[in-house]
Amino acid sequence: MHSSNHGGGNSETFGALLRFFRERAGLSQEALGRKIGFSKSQVAMVERGDRPPRGDFVARADDVLGAQGALTAAGATLRSSHLASWFAEFAQVETRACARHQYETHAVPGLLQTEEHARAVFTNHYPSLDDEQIEGRVAARMERQALLTRRPAPDIGFVLELHPLTRPIGGSQARKRQLLHILDIAQLRNVQIQVMAPDRTTHAGLNGPFVLLETAERSRLAYVEGQSGSFFVSEQPDLGNLFGKYGILRAQALSPEASMKLIEEAAENEH
Repeated sequence: MHSSNHGGGNSETFGALLRFFRERAGLSQEALGRKIGFSKSQVAMVERGDRPPRGDFVARADDVLGAQGALTAAGATLRSSHLASWFAEFAQVETRACARHQYETHAVPGLLQTEEHARAVFTNHYPSLDDEQIEGRVAARMERQALLTRRPAPDIGFVLELHPLTRPIGGSQARKRQLLHILDIAQLRNVQIQVMAPDRTTHAGLNGPFVLLETAERSRLAYVEGQSGSFFVSEQPDLGNLFGKYGILRAQALSPEASMKLIEEAAENEH
C-alpha cells in the first residue's frame, strides 16, 4: 500500500534540523541509524518528513549528534499533547473530517470509550505508563470525542466485531457501563453503529481494522494501524479497495437496529 504524510511543516522542519546535525557530525544516514538503533530507511523517512520519529529516536539522535536538546525541543512540537507521536498526524486530519468510518476487530474504538474503559486500557498498556502519562492519554482520548457532536455534524459510522464488546476490561460492571455508553452514542443522528453478525463464518474484514476519512474538500484518506506503526493510504487502487471493503462490511453486518438489540442483551446479562 502507499503511505502519505499529512503531518504538515513540523515534520519537514524537524527532518531538516536532523539532517543539519547529522551532516555537521559527518555521519551518513546509515551510520546514524546504527548508532541510535534504527535503520537507514527510517532515518531517511524522518529527514524527508515522511514519518514522525518514533520511540526514543529523538533522544538518541540528540545525544549522538550533540544537539544539546535542540532535537528534543523540536521533537516535542511533533506531538499532539499526550497522544502517541505516530497518532498526531491522524488526529489533525480527523478534526477536519466531514465523514469518518471505522472497522474494528480487537478493541472498543477510542471515540466510543468511556473514561473508565480508557483508563483501564492505558493502565494495562505495555510498556507500562506512569500515572501522568495515563491521565494525559485518557484526557486526550476524551477530547477527541468532541468530534461526535461537532457542528457541522460529521457522518460517523462503525462496524465492530462482537468480541471486543464482551471483553470485561475494567471488570464486568465497567463493561456494562461501556455497553450502555455505546447505546447512548448510537442515538446521535449522525452516528451509525453496526456489529458484525456473530454467526458469519467469513467476511470482507479478515485482513484487519482500518479507518476511512473524508474531508470537507472531498479528499479521501484511509488509515491503517498496527502494533509497530501506522500509515495513511491515499492512492488508488488501495484507497478505493478499502472504501469498497467497508461498504461490503456494512452489508454483511447486522442492521443498526439489530446491532443495538444485541448490545442491549449483552448489557442486560451483566450483573
